[in-house]
Formats: sequence, structure tokens, C-alpha cells
Amino acid sequence: MLEIFAPTPENLGLESIGAYAQRVEAMGFDGLFVPDAVHDGLLLACQALAATKRLRVGTSVLVAPPRSPMNVALAAWDLQRMSGGRFELGLGTQIRQNIEERYSARWLPPAAGMREYIGALRAIFHSFRTREPLHFVGEHYRFTRLQPFFNPGPLAVDIADPPIMLGAVGPKMLELAGAAADGLHTHPTNTSTRYLREAIGPHLAAGQAQRNPALGPFKVCANELVASGPDDAGVARERERFRGILAFLFSTPAYWPSLELFGWHELGPRLQRLTRENRWQEMADALSDTVLDEFLVCGRYDELPEALHVRFAGLVDRITLTVTDDTTHDAALAAALPAIRQGWRNRHGRRRIE
Repeated sequence: MLEIFAPTPENLGLESIGAYAQRVEAMGFDGLFVPDAVHDGLLLACQALAATKRLRVGTSVLVAPPRSPMNVALAAWDLQRMSGGRFELGLGTQIRQNIEERYSARWLPPAAGMREYIGALRAIFHSFRTREPLHFVGEHYRFTRLQPFFNPGPLAVDIADPPIMLGAVGPKMLELAGAAADGLHTHPTNTSTRYLREAIGPHLAAGQAQRNPALGPFKVCANELVASGPDDAGVARERERFRGILAFLFSTPAYWPSLELFGWHELGPRLQRLTRENRWQEMADALSDTVLDEFLVCGRYDELPEALHVRFAGLVDRITLTVTDDTTHDAALAAALPAIRQGWRNRHGRRRIE
């Protein structure tokens, strides 16, 4: 069944996340993704879980390199325990400049470093659950000491280890997701139908050929930007807002492969030049409607079942739908969710990318 998650605005802090999570839960969303950008993702997840009863909450995505796997494992274990199994750990690497200059942390080769990071987390979870001695030795991480005093002990028998999702863009990270993670978080710049099929699918499949059979089913989550509303005017406003967001995102070279797949080789460098010249107001105008339509789903709430099916049928297991600031739209969006799920059940076949 299709799962529908709501994203959290990056400027939403600890004082507001609980009420926002309750609002999302009341509308009928399956889950909530919290960011790790302006505010700490683990703290946001804790507040959201504490404020809700049914909603699943995941980090999308937690910046891993500045944090020790042991610190993350302890926090994830506690969140999974206190929520009765509703927490999901989404991890990402960020770009080198942010890791070294924003966090003052060491930079590791993204795929190799994250492979060990996930391996360390699973080893630590195993020690928590079984109380067996901890022994994980890699090139970048070493965990060989966990005295009983510091071991939080097993979760309830009906609560699984926190699932580990991976945010991935490049080929090596996509293969790693398929091989070692429980699922993939796509980036908003790589959720076009063509990119999912031609770029993401083959690399996931290559990774899954090496996958440990003991790992559970793999989930693909499309963190898509969706411009929607109860009427055409609302959709148009959201469309223009996302035009600016995508223009900013595509100024980062790591996201240019999505543009290059369509032959738009000059657009990324052009947007990057505008940022360097502080010409921020001109960036949205550089993104044409043709480009926008490849990376943005648009439609009124009543049009979303068809629009989402056309974009993602057979490609993903989860989607994200934006919740606007206007609470008067909540009833209309809540009514759209079961219609989206029903339409997916009626027409959606088995996912074709692994």
C-alpha cells in the first residue's frame, strides 16, 4: 500500500513541532519527516513522537558524519522504545564544505564512510538487543567497548530495530542504499519519472544484488515537491514558490546530473553564477516551465490521485505531500489522502525499480 508522509518546514522549531505533528496525524497521514538543518533532527523527532499516538516519524535526513554512530544509535534506540516502534532513522552525508566548515568535522569518502556507518549502527543495535559484546572494526570507525552499564538493553519483543533509510543521489550511494539500507530517500531534484527509471533504478538493482537476505523489504520514498491546494489559484502560488526552491537546489553541482539527463547542461552553472553574484531574485526566472514540470507535481487536491499515479506508478512505495500554513485547507487535504491511496490500490502494480 502507498504510504503518504508529510514533510516538516525547516524553520519549524521545538516549540511548534508537537502541534504540527498532531495536525498531520489528525489529517490521516501515515508519517512525518523531520529535517536536520535549522534545528536538530533527533530533538524534533522526539517532540513529534511524544505528541502523537499513531504517526510514524523519521529523520529526512540526519546529517551523519558529524555524529558518532554510538550517539545516533543510543538516540534512535530510545526514540524507538518510547514511541513503541514508530521511529525511522534516515541518514545522509551532506556536502564536504558543510561537514568541514559548518560542523568542523572530518570528511570521509561518502559511500565508503556511510557503508561503515550503517554497519556500525547495525552492530551496536545487535549488542543492545542481545547484550552480546560489541565488536565492529573498520577503516574509519572502531567500536569494541560497551560495558553492561552503558548498554540500554533490548526493546520489547514486538518492536523492531529502528529502520535505516539512506538519502542518496550519486551512483555509489544509490548502490549502497540498495545493498545495506532499509530504504531510499530520493532528493527533490531526482524524482522525475525518467530519472527514477534510468538513473536510480539500475543502481539500486546493482546494490540489491549484494544485499543481505536477512534485511527486510526495501522501500523507495519519493521526497517530491507537490504544488497543490483546493483551487487553481492556490496551486499556482505553490508552483511559483517551488520554482524558487528548485532553482536554489539546482545551483548545487551535486544535483546537476538530473538536469544533464535532459540535456540542460548549462542551467546548473548559470544558477551557480547567480548565487555567487548574489542575484538571488533572478534565480527563479532562470527555471523554465518545461524544467519545472519535470521535477514538480502540480494539481488541486482532487487531481492528485491521477497526477501522482502518472508520475510514480510502479516506481515508489512512499510519497510526500506538502502541508501548507493555511489550516483552512486541512479538511480538503485530509479528504484527498484516502482517494490517493484508493486510486493507487486500484491501478498500481508491483514496484518496478528495486
